[in-house]
Amino acid sequence: MNASSNDYYPDELFVRFECEVDKGQSPARVDKYLTEHMPGTSRTRIQAAADDGQVLVDGRVVSSSYKVKPGETIQVLLNHEPHDFTIKPENIPLNIVYEDDDLLVVNKPAGLVVHPGHGNYEHTLLHALAWHFRQAAADGHQSAVIDMNDPNIGLVHRIDKDTSGLLLIAKTPEAKTNLGLQFFNHTTERTYNALVWGTFDEDEGTIDGALARDTRDRTIYRVYPIEDNPLAKPAVTHYRVLERYPYVTLVECRLETGRTHQIRVHMLHIGHPLFADEKYGGTVIRKGLRTQKYAQFIQNCFALCPRQVLHAKTLGFTHPRTGERMHFDSEWADDFTAVINKWRNYQMNTLNTDN
Repeated sequence: MNASSNDYYPDELFVRFECEVDKGQSPARVDKYLTEHMPGTSRTRIQAAADDGQVLVDGRVVSSSYKVKPGETIQVLLNHEPHDFTIKPENIPLNIVYEDDDLLVVNKPAGLVVHPGHGNYEHTLLHALAWHFRQAAADGHQSAVIDMNDPNIGLVHRIDKDTSGLLLIAKTPEAKTNLGLQFFNHTTERTYNALVWGTFDEDEGTIDGALARDTRDRTIYRVYPIEDNPLAKPAVTHYRVLERYPYVTLVECRLETGRTHQIRVHMLHIGHPLFADEKYGGTVIRKGLRTQKYAQFIQNCFALCPRQVLHAKTLGFTHPRTGERMHFDSEWADDFTAVINKWRNYQMNTLNTDN
């Protein structure tokens, strides 16, 4: 089924790139074709654009696997005016967990945007890395400055601005290709800790639901049956309970796939939105007492951690050069720890009152 572009784009759009397929062109995947015709743009970025419904052929939204034909017109669209995304070094502190000649692991704080995008042209993790690599070259720790504008290096995966935790960065094209394949083949290990609304009868479970942008609000995602939305991508999250408190639960989530907002959307889908997640309904009091004292307690929790209580806790992968299996574990961010401790104290006070 081919969806009309109007089904997904109610607002004004801007054409980032447009071309007509050569008359002698043999059938080729649209993502591969665009990679060859859009200098400086990686195939991964083109695939991400297709996943978001931003690649059109003759006015129809297509997937990245669509085979282009001679004479067709391809468009890559933006929902904002084109902007210069050149990454320039910025002196932003980084918590580097590990680094060698091939890769780097960083523990990202909440509030730091990972890469430039509409509304976030500066002050991102990539700008911080550009500064770090420039200084490393100046200090003799590496032979040359690593260019963060090179699409063949850099981020291997991403986490949301307001999610804290571990991120993997490739410093060479070979490392990025190798690590990217590990993520594609699901041979990496990633777990997240999250505080969610509600209590669970079970100790663990699996959420299997395809994700796509909401057709009415393109800033959020939701679960769709694949047959109802051609842009929906399969997504699987495994979860287990770590700690139970009155009205909320601390869970560990293990990703089988890595879709945008996956944990946030999946937990909402089963009725357990992330605590303090404004975008997905987590700032509404979902469970608990109908008292002013309890409402104030919740507001105090939101003040301690004014973002979704989500942390990328562990990361495991095979080193692309040595073949060594590597595993990293990170401490919770301070705001995450503060809100968990507040719920632990609330639970203790509740037990003492009951006794």
